[in-house]
Amino acid sequence: MDAAHIRNFSIIAHIDHGKTTLSDRLLNRTGTVADRDMEAQLLDSMDLERERGITIMAKNTSVRYGDHRIHIVDTPGHADFGGEVERVLKMVDGIVLLVDAAEGCLPQTRFVLRKALELKLPAIALVNKIDRQDARPDEVVNEIYDLFIDLGANDEQIEFPILYSISRDGIAKKDLADESKDLKPPFDQIIESIPAPHALRDDTLHLLVANIDYNPFVGRLAIGRIFSGQIAKNQEVAVSKRDGSLVKTRVKELFVFEGLERTVTETAG
Repeated sequence: MDAAHIRNFSIIAHIDHGKTTLSDRLLNRTGTVADRDMEAQLLDSMDLERERGITIMAKNTSVRYGDHRIHIVDTPGHADFGGEVERVLKMVDGIVLLVDAAEGCLPQTRFVLRKALELKLPAIALVNKIDRQDARPDEVVNEIYDLFIDLGANDEQIEFPILYSISRDGIAKKDLADESKDLKPPFDQIIESIPAPHALRDDTLHLLVANIDYNPFVGRLAIGRIFSGQIAKNQEVAVSKRDGSLVKTRVKELFVFEGLERTVTETAG
């Protein structure tokens, strides 16, 4: 697919403000996951995550929206997993900052937003749970602006679009008075506000590994983002270590994310 039709973004928020629920509904509303397969916190797949009701490991997924392919990274919202957030933010080109319409900006909101602003990532603000009886969306929007200013956002970063949502019901809108019944507004805003990826150079492969996983049939899996060049199955690559040394290895298998699944592919770029 042409890079102009690709978007990479992450949903960031304080714990329990609705990140994973929003990710689940984005998957469902694009037909990536059928209604019959939907379950509570679909992306929280680890046993401990389901037990505690929180996201611990970042999850990568992708959806098709029109002629666009949108990669979504669901991130932890708890301060104990801040390192996980920092790693995955380097894999995206923009963020959706989700804030509870009643609770407003809380400590982890500040932490993850600071990291995103340091990386110069454009933001979309999404005020969630506007159906709560104690919701105060207008005040929360002011809190978000105050937080951006307090964190030293530049003039371009502070001109972020604002959306409102009830992620549990799969509803989002650009204005509180709108009669939206779906999640079309955030998809359209992501395509408009978050830039398409572009290659850093055209002469060699550059792949940033953000996470490591394991498959009993394949072995260690490196999950990351290609910043330039292409990678192919059976290709010899060099892994750069912390001390600057290079270790040669061969790509045994290659996968891309399609919905919630890892799909085998011959090449990726």
